[in-house]
Amino acid sequence: MIPRVLTIAGSDSGGGAGIQADLKTFSALKVFGMSAITAVTAQNTLGVAGFSAIPPRLVSAQIDAVLSDIGADAVKIGMLAEPGVIRAAAGRLRKFRVRKIVLDPVMYSKNGCALLSASAVPALIKELLGMALIVTPNAPEAERLSGLPVRSPDEARAAARAIRALGPEYVLIKGGHMGGPVCVDLLYDGRKFTEFRSRRLRTRNTHGTGCTFAAAIAAHLARGERAPEAVRKARVYLAGALRHALPLGRGHGPLDHSWRLR
Repeated sequence: MIPRVLTIAGSDSGGGAGIQADLKTFSALKVFGMSAITAVTAQNTLGVAGFSAIPPRLVSAQIDAVLSDIGADAVKIGMLAEPGVIRAAAGRLRKFRVRKIVLDPVMYSKNGCALLSASAVPALIKELLGMALIVTPNAPEAERLSGLPVRSPDEARAAARAIRALGPEYVLIKGGHMGGPVCVDLLYDGRKFTEFRSRRLRTRNTHGTGCTFAAAIAAHLARGERAPEAVRKARVYLAGALRHALPLGRGHGPLDHSWRLR
């Protein structure tokens, strides 16, 4: 049986992030990908021009259709847009007792467009954080979730502790926004911290990095890896996709999700 992964996220018309990035990642990592679309965006390498959320009842219907028939070994959650969509997703995941959930708390696009309404943050914390096996915020998202500044490794540790207290089993604070020649991703399991370090790649083509990373973690969880190893292997895949990133468009180009096949 091929491992199965469901992504619950927004659609990217530019093909570099969201549902499109997730499905490309799943195929590259040899798992069967399925999707429940939460929002439709108008975006390209320059940014998000606008979006419309999918009605919560239709989000629920998509998740029901997939999980009642095909099932899923892991679920990746990305853009959720608004409180009603969050409650719809959480309700269906509780119904089907999904255990391996990777929550990427998408809040902003690269050009600063808000992809999660301010009123949705409390719903995200209340409804989904406690269900997540791994939550994967970048520094600005970790600040929103924890209420603490995240500009250094020590501050990231404090934020990870605060977010872990909200319910997820693992907190992975990504270091991409913290600068410096070395990128440090910090994984916290409630007892110890694990650092994943790598030299920062110099490229402007980084569109879809967070989506791809979370999708790769979910794929490796579905293949039976434990969380720390899933994170490690996802970083290897992401680094390759960044090294081979595609100079398309006039802004932040997309990753090459198929780099291993070329």
